[in-house]
Parts: sequence; structure tokens; C-alpha cells
Amino acid sequence: MSSALTDLFPLPIVQAPMAGGVSVPRLAAAVSEAGGLGFLAAGYKTADGMYQDIKELRSITGRPFGVNLFMPQPETADRAAVEVYAHQLAGESSWYETELGDPDSGRDDGYEVKLAVLLDNPVPVVSFHFGCPTRDVLDSLSQVGTLTLVTATTPEEAQAVQWAGADAVIVQGVEAGGHQGTHRDHPETDGSGIGLLSLVAQVRETVRIPIVAAGGIMRGSQIAAALAAGASAAQLGTAFLATPESGASALHKEALTDPLFVRTQLTRAFSGRPARGLMNRFMREHGPYAPAAYPEVHHLTSGLRKAAAKAGDAQGMALWAGQGHRLARELPAGQLVEVLAAELDAARTALSSGPDGGTAR
Repeated sequence: MSSALTDLFPLPIVQAPMAGGVSVPRLAAAVSEAGGLGFLAAGYKTADGMYQDIKELRSITGRPFGVNLFMPQPETADRAAVEVYAHQLAGESSWYETELGDPDSGRDDGYEVKLAVLLDNPVPVVSFHFGCPTRDVLDSLSQVGTLTLVTATTPEEAQAVQWAGADAVIVQGVEAGGHQGTHRDHPETDGSGIGLLSLVAQVRETVRIPIVAAGGIMRGSQIAAALAAGASAAQLGTAFLATPESGASALHKEALTDPLFVRTQLTRAFSGRPARGLMNRFMREHGPYAPAAYPEVHHLTSGLRKAAAKAGDAQGMALWAGQGHRLARELPAGQLVEVLAAELDAARTALSSGPDGGTAR
């Protein structure tokens, strides 16, 4: 990884920005203080909400951190399909005694205003999800001293990230929890995602910029594998979801290791875009019929998800989680970073030793 990035965080551990209230300032601060790179999630927040989070984070740590933005989405949704899905959700609306949201509540997530705030009040790192910014945007952030990262899910997307001038690419494998950061949402590619190690190796041969590997990583040995495959750092989300500093609900944290939730699946049921979560009733009943319509479906189901959480009904919540969720540990975030670093060191030592315990040749 370029020295500019390695100088920011001594350990190759990045805490993934998890939108929806999970990546709160206290979590990012704990990770950064321990030697990793903590991240705030600006997705679904107002520009002022993002700014207040940045102020709070800066009040509790002087360490570098990052802020993640969602890219504006093109208008590609089939309106008729969204209306049909809304009718299908009528039973959920009745059950949770809450109205469905307005699918036309906005599609740019306040992108331009948030960018303006980050240019006026620069932060060390800004990352982007759901697409690649223009070179002008990345250059403007560079001019104020901000390093930029962009998520990619294919070698072709990684090339686009390099061409646009980003400092590094976040390579997201299909194992990752939450939303896949594809640059374009094509329903015909559903289920064709690439596993992380294969993807990192392919991207490493495609681009010259540093790679941050993301997707299903829960142990230091997996970080070592990602580094061996060509990454310079690893980004972990689900691993930090269960920490006490995480803003996730108690129900969400408990579900990660609850035997009731045995697997994850990519679904459009909650947002209209492919996202990996713990399989529950809502996903089973509505996933097969959810249209490719983000953020329309996200707005539509927002009230339902909140009502389910308030009712303590995990079967109606979006329980985002990666494939490694059963390996979650309820450790304080700073301690988790230390444990991961120790596991990484042990794995590196084992890799550098031969089968008889001597140095490999």
C-alpha cells in the first residue's frame, strides 16, 4: 500500500462503514485508537448528521478515520414493478401497523451537499459505494489532503476506479455482508459474484493501485490470506457488528450467533439492491419478488424495518451479515483489533515456516 495510507494506520485492519446507525463515532474511534482505520457511514444520513458525527468522533480521538458516501443512483426502476411490490407488502404494513414509505423520497442521498461539507471540513479518508465518482471529484478531495477509496466487485470496476484517480480500491467479495457495491445494478448478474480471494488475485493483476480486501473476513488468519493474495489491508464489517461500541440493535447482534439463523443470502427484499443478510421470514417471503429498484424499495420498507425492530421481531428486520457471521466475537472493538493483529502475526509466522517448523524456502 502507498506510504500515504500506511502512515495513517499501522495495522492493516479497516473497520467497514456500515450504514443505518451501526458505524457510530465511538466504534470508529475505538478501532482507530487501536491502530486500525475506523470509518463513519454517511449513507442514509443528512449532511448535518454526517457533520455532527465527524465532530463527535474528533472530540474522542485524534487518530485518522474515514467517511463513506453512497453514490447517486440512476433512474432505472420499473415503476409498475415497484407498485406491485408495494401491494405485496400490504400485509406487512397491516401486521406492523405502519404505513409503507414513499418510494420517491430521494435517490441521491444528499451526495453533493455531503461532498461540499467534506471539502470545507476535510477528513483523512473518504470512500465511495454504489459507483465510482468522477475524476474531478476525486481530484478535489485530493487537493484538500483527503485520500480516496472506491468499492469494486469486478476487475473491470477496479480498472474504472484506477482510471478515475482513486488512491486505492476496496475489492468486495460476494461473501460480504450488507450491500454489494456494484457500479451498475444489473439483475441478470444476480448470483454471479466472485469470491474474495479469487477477486483479489484477479484485481491485483489488473490494477496498480493498492487493494483493500472486503468480504467475510472474521479472523486474523483470513487477513493474512487476503494479504498473501495481493491486498494491502483488509476491511471487516460483520466482525465489528457484535462489539459493544457498534450501534447495531441487540437483536441484530444476538442473531449473528443464534442457531436459528443458519445461513446468509443475497436479497433485494429490503432495498431493491443485492445485499447479504441472515435468512429470515421477510427475505423468504418477499425476496423472490422484490424488483431491482434502489432506493425506491429501501424507502418503501424503511418503516416496516423500524417497526419490526421496535416490536423485537428479528424475522422482519434487515439483519445484514457476511458469510462468516457465526465467527462473531463479543469483544470491545479495540480489543478485537488487538486480537486480530495477534492472529495475523501468528498466521504470518506459520506461513513463513516450513512443514517442519523451519523457515520456508
